[in-house]
Amino acid sequence: MTVRRDFKEPARCRPDLVIGRDEMFGQAREQLTRGGSVLLHGPAGIGKSTVLRALAAENGGAARTVLRCSATESESHLPFLALADLLGLVLDEVSGKLPAAQLTALESALTGRGESTLQRDGLALRLAVLSALRALAAEGPVLIVADDVQWLDSASAELLGFAARRLGETPVRMLCAVRTEGQEYDRHLRASPPDTLALRVNPLTRTQVSELLGHRGYTGLPRSTVRDIHRTSGGNPLFALELGRALSENPTPPRPGEPLPVPTSLRTLVLNRLEMLSDEARRTLLVASAGARPTPALLRAAGRENAEAETAQAAALGLLATEPEGPAVRFAHPLISAALYAEAPAHERRAAHAALSEAASDPIERARHLALATTGTDPRTANSLAEAAALARDRGAPSVAASLGLLAARHTPADGTPDPDARRLQAAEDAITAGELDLARDIARDVLTRATVPADRVRAWIIVIDTAGHAMTEVDSVFPQALADAGEDPKLLALIHYQLTWRALLVDGDFDQAREEAAHSAALAARADDRYNELMALAFQAQIETLMGHPDAPATIKRALTEPQDPRVACHHNGAGYSRFRWLIMSDQLSEARATVTALLREVQRRGSVESEVHFLRGVAETELRSGHCGRALDLARESLMLARDTGIGEVASAVLTSLCEASGGDVERALELAREAVEHAERDGDQMYVSRGLAALGYAQLVAGDAEGTVRSLRRVRELEDGLGITDPARGRWQGDLAEALVRIGELREAQDVVDVTREQALRLGRESVLAVVDRAEALVRAARGEHEAALARLTSVQDRLAKLGYGLEEARTAFAVVQLRTRLPRPTSYDEAARLFRRCRALPWLRQVDAATARPVVAPEQPAPVPTADALEGLASMERQVAALVMEGATNREIAARLFISVKTVEATLTRVYRKLGIRSRVDIVRLAAGRRTE
Repeated sequence: MTVRRDFKEPARCRPDLVIGRDEMFGQAREQLTRGGSVLLHGPAGIGKSTVLRALAAENGGAARTVLRCSATESESHLPFLALADLLGLVLDEVSGKLPAAQLTALESALTGRGESTLQRDGLALRLAVLSALRALAAEGPVLIVADDVQWLDSASAELLGFAARRLGETPVRMLCAVRTEGQEYDRHLRASPPDTLALRVNPLTRTQVSELLGHRGYTGLPRSTVRDIHRTSGGNPLFALELGRALSENPTPPRPGEPLPVPTSLRTLVLNRLEMLSDEARRTLLVASAGARPTPALLRAAGRENAEAETAQAAALGLLATEPEGPAVRFAHPLISAALYAEAPAHERRAAHAALSEAASDPIERARHLALATTGTDPRTANSLAEAAALARDRGAPSVAASLGLLAARHTPADGTPDPDARRLQAAEDAITAGELDLARDIARDVLTRATVPADRVRAWIIVIDTAGHAMTEVDSVFPQALADAGEDPKLLALIHYQLTWRALLVDGDFDQAREEAAHSAALAARADDRYNELMALAFQAQIETLMGHPDAPATIKRALTEPQDPRVACHHNGAGYSRFRWLIMSDQLSEARATVTALLREVQRRGSVESEVHFLRGVAETELRSGHCGRALDLARESLMLARDTGIGEVASAVLTSLCEASGGDVERALELAREAVEHAERDGDQMYVSRGLAALGYAQLVAGDAEGTVRSLRRVRELEDGLGITDPARGRWQGDLAEALVRIGELREAQDVVDVTREQALRLGRESVLAVVDRAEALVRAARGEHEAALARLTSVQDRLAKLGYGLEEARTAFAVVQLRTRLPRPTSYDEAARLFRRCRALPWLRQVDAATARPVVAPEQPAPVPTADALEGLASMERQVAALVMEGATNREIAARLFISVKTVEATLTRVYRKLGIRSRVDIVRLAAGRRTE
């Protein structure tokens, strides 16, 4: 293998660090693995070279010879330079295999000795390159890695293309990258092997930009700043990293409305064409860069009389993009706008904003421009901004409201009413609504450094607690300080006790304490005549009682829904509407639950409340999953998870639900990964509730994956946790049937029956019909394992009908699958068609694959039930075999038997194999049947 000295792979280019390129990387890997070639294309800085190096590092090991070149613009005029990079180090290896004329031409081109040219030695050179590659490939596969193909000297490009088109089945692969702005990669594709796969390297998403910045050490950036970096960079990794570096080197981060610091390297890259503009055209572009949605009409209204001609000039230089479908003035790349704005002197920027404050028609835009045109405090500007923030809030744009609120605080005099800190706290609350938790926390901490008014301090403490999410152990020290600031004020105390409700629930796992805190918060709020917080506390109390299976839950929901209502509570994710949704879905009223949560989702999307949107997306997804619409549920769950990760809100809960949906309708491996991630995150946060939820999702994914023992381990722990938490409503997690089924699979029939009995008692008390149906299915499996096939079949048929009537499509399909699996043991015709049809209707792909696997197994004549050996047969066993068989009869697992007899698990398994052979039986279930026969004698 040959590797150029200056082209060694940096450690960071390992495939696992190619952020945001998983799908494209997989396509390229598959193409290269089957012997094809790949051409990566995209604009400058988009990450082509990173992907190229990672692919070369991964695929280079499979090649005997790796030939590399990386061209530069400054060297593109030198003929045969790229050819020398590719073949210079292997010339001695192939020289003896080339005809004399070809060797002479190639040596002349590679060494520069002589006057070889394409015009003079064209055919000999072309054939020499082709022959050299064939000679190398005869010894083993060849990989050609070429970066920046657009800068290849024309002679090398011509020779390489000639050979590539004629290699045929020769084991030579090409891995190339070329800079393009559009679809002009076609001409480079024509110079590649016919089977070359062209892949465009696209911009990164905001989440991927955040991951990239964190990987490169630019951590701790607020999400709002990451959002600005993504917007300004256009998702270009190089531009994003340069902006991140500039921010890290800037001691004071930009304030709202101020541009990101654009480093000189990027300014030079994007602004060199500005020198060709007239001064007037440049001023017009500055006004356009300051506007939110600039149009020629807006620019004229802002005093730029020749806007059309000046923007046309800029478009001709590639600074502006044409908009055939509308009149908007759009920069060719967001970075051009940012760099132009950052480059302009402060007084010119203020003049542009002043002009736009008069020209803009939207009151929010007018207020923003007025603020950016004004220096120092100004009550008129501050009030205008506060009114604009309220308007943005009403329009469902909380992020805009937060930005405007901070601008209002900046322009508010210290003795103004309301004071600057009150406006900052309102901006922080808007930031929470928008999902910008880092910004909200920073604002609250800043206010706490100087605030003396108890109401302001408690309000700031609540913001700090809210931004902690489920990681409430991180803010334990806040509660005593907040209680001290609240004094005896019932309104302030109600706020703190509402947060203590969350702490009791998430950290302590104490439902009784949480219920008491919620009731106390509601009483305090009522005493203070604070209807909003009274309703919030009552709604939370109702949710807790629902999870507990408490008989007062319906009455508390009714109290939370009585008039007068507050519209802010009606669609809040912890409001009475959501409490009612949870009650409906746990009570098997799926249609009404779907209608309720869908209406809530539409309203919060209209209002722009990101946190509530994450919750309600999960609610709709859960309803679709219960109804057996697995594909739709998976789409919604993935959307919720993406939004949760983008904002840092509800990540664990969204990962849990997405795991359940993946296991039902998507990728089981992904389901296992998400569930383990959720458990790890919840354990790190000290969140006992979601440790339980994550383990329940993990157990289900393990069951679908065929890992019954893993399912039992996970769900036994869930059972233990929920017993400790005091959760007695089996409709909360719906894991009990999965645990019982997995226990049957591993032969633990006694424990499976215990799970069924306990769950049935709880479900009967609360009227949970779907849970009763599922545990009846599990009990049928227990009876089938004991040999009671006909009774089990009758029970399963009944369960399938009940689940169909309740609308639980996936559970109905699972029951149909259990029916057909049981029928294969009976002497009667069997078909998987019904189970397959039901799973297909649900789009339950992992389950459908299980049906396909069962169908593919060879059809054999139905087996008769294995004869139950008599008790006398045990006398023929050796001493160790009798002991092992006796413990199996007691329901002990192989691990428990090994521990009790001081032997290894492998010894237990080998002993059981001998027992089966001597008794003429097939499994430990038959030993259990023997035990049952002995008890009836």
